[in-house]
Amino acid sequence: MRSSEIIKRVVITQDAVSLIEKENKLTFIVDIRATKRDIKRAVEELYGVKVEKVNTMITPRGEKKAYVKLKKEYPASELAVELGIF
Repeated sequence: MRSSEIIKRVVITQDAVSLIEKENKLTFIVDIRATKRDIKRAVEELYGVKVEKVNTMITPRGEKKAYVKLKKEYPASELAVELGIF
């Protein structure tokens, strides 16, 4: 699976924005078959950052949501600006 196929879209909600500010985490909807390792690699390749940790969950709508915590030296807020969240 290619990186561009793994990451479907960025989640922009009040909760997602507060995670960016408080915990240096970005939230994505990803391919249901993607593993945490796939997601980490895709985010690092697509956005040129280093990922510390990935948590996933399946939403009530049946989509896979990934919470991606970036390493300290990569502020999620800067990437959020690039992605047009802020």
